[in-house]
Amino acid sequence: MEGDTLSSGNLGAITVGQAPRPDLAPLFEAATPEGAELIEIGVLDGFSRAEIERDFAPAPGEPALISRLVDGTSVVIAKRHAVARVPALVAQHVQAGCRTVLLLCTGHFPGLENCRARVIQPQDLLIPTIKAMAGGRRIGLMVAVEAQLASVPKKWASLTDGTTAPPPLARVISPYDATDAELAFAARELAGEGAALLVADCIGFNTHHRNVARRATGLPVVVSTDLLVKLISELV
Repeated sequence: MEGDTLSSGNLGAITVGQAPRPDLAPLFEAATPEGAELIEIGVLDGFSRAEIERDFAPAPGEPALISRLVDGTSVVIAKRHAVARVPALVAQHVQAGCRTVLLLCTGHFPGLENCRARVIQPQDLLIPTIKAMAGGRRIGLMVAVEAQLASVPKKWASLTDGTTAPPPLARVISPYDATDAELAFAARELAGEGAALLVADCIGFNTHHRNVARRATGLPVVVSTDLLVKLISELV
């Protein structure tokens, strides 16, 4: 890959759920180079809901991810299943002429450093940017599933590295299933406990969620997907 530009070739996108993801169209539009083709693949493509619930469900306390199926509903799967399948999906993108692959998940996926495509992991872009935006203030995270609460201290440890910033707060709220009232309540709880900046930490959150949380609290709200759109658009 040495000497390649980020925009060379087609753009591959991998969702933890099923493709296509029309809800992420602004992200794709910003990331797809002019004249290139966007190719979407999902970890769960070709599986029925019954098969997903039988073969991909997380065990109690196991790291889990939430995503969307083609019928618009959400599903929770064990992260290990997605981690195991993603390298093969990257290879499939390479065969389709993709030199850049965008991973549509804010969790970290190991073992992708030596792929034949440049894999963009949103977490690598988002966390340093949010640290700079927070400026030492406490952030409040909205995470998508209960199982992700345990990973918050490790995932966001760099927020406090070399600073006096307090550790982040977190609340669980699904971007796919929660009502506006539930989202507003979670945002107000985080604000009431001292959060000065709210971060919606899942690709499924969108501008509507940001507006609901902002109206409820008066705080700045960062939606991972919106921020990623801005960062990716500067790279291509």
